[in-house]
Amino acid sequence: MAETKFTALSALGDHIERSDDEMRERAAAFFEDMKRRHTVRAFSDRPVPRAVMEACIATAGRAPSGANHQPWFFGLVGDPALKRDIRLAAEEEERAFYAGRAGEEWLEALEPIGTDAEKPFLETAPWLIAVFAQRRGGVEAGMDKKNYYIHESVGIACGFLIAALHHAGLAVLTHTPNPMSFLNEKLGRPATEKPYLLIVAGHPAPDAQVPDHALIKKPLSDIMKVY
Repeated sequence: MAETKFTALSALGDHIERSDDEMRERAAAFFEDMKRRHTVRAFSDRPVPRAVMEACIATAGRAPSGANHQPWFFGLVGDPALKRDIRLAAEEEERAFYAGRAGEEWLEALEPIGTDAEKPFLETAPWLIAVFAQRRGGVEAGMDKKNYYIHESVGIACGFLIAALHHAGLAVLTHTPNPMSFLNEKLGRPATEKPYLLIVAGHPAPDAQVPDHALIKKPLSDIMKVY
């Protein structure tokens, strides 16, 4: 006779029921707040309390994940010497990228944004967050099981993190030098973790600007269809 398996369940005790009007108001207010989120490349060196960053990363850790394995690790970097090392390594990869590794079509797509191989923000901003995707892990630290839906899970967690940082009042830049394996070396992370994203966080510089091209957003009618 087959063994019956039971799943332990807990009551959904912290859910807050809201009226339709409350939901509409909260959804609209969140949208208006997120409309003010912009990718920034000019940062102030003004300090940001570590507790703010930790709270935002804790928010990212509440994201859903495959089998609840939470296949992510966040390296919070504030040490100036380490930030400089990361900048130098990233710029080395970026010079190769802009020298031809990217290909003509990719560089043409980036032209309206005005990016280049120089990344001073990696030193100027008070914090960098190196996000790693874990190939192996589990629901508890130290486990060595196969993780599932890794990229989807880490991508959702990064979305939580960016929203939390913006909600806290900070500017954010997502940076993806390719390859990023130097982050494993710089931060002492194992080969089973793949660098996923480098997030720059801090206050925007007083003269920070946003490219007009980046302000073009597709209307809802272009990104959604009701079935």
